[in-house]
Amino acid sequence: MNQNFYKDKTPSEVRKLIREGKISIQTSGMCDGYAQANLCILPKKYAYDFLLFCQRNQQSCPLLEVSDEGSRFLKTSAADCDIATDVPKYRIWKNGELAGEYTDVSQLWRDDLVTFVIGCSFSFEAPLIAAGIDVRNVSENHNVPMYLTNIDTSPAGIFSGKMVVSMRPIPYNQIVKATTITARVPKVHGAPIHIGAPEVIGIKDISKPDFGEPSTIKPGEVPVFWCCGVTPQSVVMNSKPDFCITHAPGHMLITDIPESFLQN
Repeated sequence: MNQNFYKDKTPSEVRKLIREGKISIQTSGMCDGYAQANLCILPKKYAYDFLLFCQRNQQSCPLLEVSDEGSRFLKTSAADCDIATDVPKYRIWKNGELAGEYTDVSQLWRDDLVTFVIGCSFSFEAPLIAAGIDVRNVSENHNVPMYLTNIDTSPAGIFSGKMVVSMRPIPYNQIVKATTITARVPKVHGAPIHIGAPEVIGIKDISKPDFGEPSTIKPGEVPVFWCCGVTPQSVVMNSKPDFCITHAPGHMLITDIPESFLQN
């Protein structure tokens, strides 16, 4: 079953299927019209530093919600959501090293954890498609390609590291349209951070993403790069907090927030 099968389902319906173990695939194209989100879940002792990091890096880490300490439930972005079960795939990090991937982290939950819900570029894919722009990872039914760059984030407390970007090939004559559409939604990364020339931002081989899967770039198309909410995972690898939970790249939290609410 591909992601487009779930395009017209509600976020609550899809989260329930995830909770029941019936969905474990990446979520691009699911729940048309609703925002998707990245996760970074940290012990409270790191929470202020990470909150400051998000404030200083708002294009990479646009915050949609921060949970209460120890709570597995959100107050505004997803009403009936259990954050430990309602994401298709999680990653566990220990001292900056990937310690495993899970479809349920309830057994690993701790009373000191704080959840950061961060906007995701999957949320602007439907408006791009509606405007007649082919979003290649959706039309090819695969995870969006994501790349570690040479762009430094602004450090805060213990947190620092390189930016991660997602890439979508855009025909040259549609770049202005794509930029205008995405600029309207800064809470899900906004306008592109870089257009063309991937080597300038440290990408040596566009066909070999660091996360996700490669997209076909057709003649007349230009690689366009947006800030990506996988940036916190790059920062965790660099900064090495003793414990962290994130989503697996492309396996997002589907929120109840209508995409229209994110527009300027």
